[in-house]
Amino acid sequence: MPTPDFRFKQFTIRHDRSAMKVGTDGVLLGAWARLPENKAISSRPRVLDVGTGTGLIALMLAQRFPNAMIDGIDIDASSIEQAKENIENSIFRTRINIKESDFSILSYYSNKFDLIVSNPPFYTEDTLGGNKARDAARHTSSLPFEKLISNAAELMTDDGFFCVIIPFQSANDFISICVGNRLYLTRRMNIRSTERKPFNRAMLEFSTSIQPTENLTLTLYDTNRQRTTEYKELTQDFYL
Repeated sequence: MPTPDFRFKQFTIRHDRSAMKVGTDGVLLGAWARLPENKAISSRPRVLDVGTGTGLIALMLAQRFPNAMIDGIDIDASSIEQAKENIENSIFRTRINIKESDFSILSYYSNKFDLIVSNPPFYTEDTLGGNKARDAARHTSSLPFEKLISNAAELMTDDGFFCVIIPFQSANDFISICVGNRLYLTRRMNIRSTERKPFNRAMLEFSTSIQPTENLTLTLYDTNRQRTTEYKELTQDFYL
């Protein structure tokens, strides 16, 4: 059973009631996603965290970008309730708005965003577990990649970024769907637990303009099961 609290350097996450618990995927994406350089120093860049869960990524981005206004959305009522508590108990409460909202319905959104970030559901129907809240958080039936991508394309500013973390084996299909929606890969980081393991995650960043792609790799642990230097450098502002 997960511990109720997960402590980071500048905030604490309680995740006992959320459908999605604190995990490495969310921490990696929150540490890696970025705002366009010109927006990172502007007065009020707007960020959307799709499937916010506990509010983890929203809090990480609020810490990294002190001027950003962040919306975190989710379809699970228990997750929204817990995310609101986590945000309210943080020093970033005035810049994060958490609401129960379905990203598949575009009419809910009146603003465009400089950064859209998501740790999306990626399991398929044949792996449903029977827990409705957790299934909705983890399975593509609740937000298919096609809908996530097409709506992100509609809601991004012209110079914005769209960043996700997904299974490595799904990355090429995801990239193809993005191209069909005129979103083009700008950064990719392939992730594996150790050097002897195959890559199992990919973090992908897209923009509306075609430009050279930065391809990177990240190994999380060395042969002694200690965090690698690269992993520690990426997450050093967050992990205790």
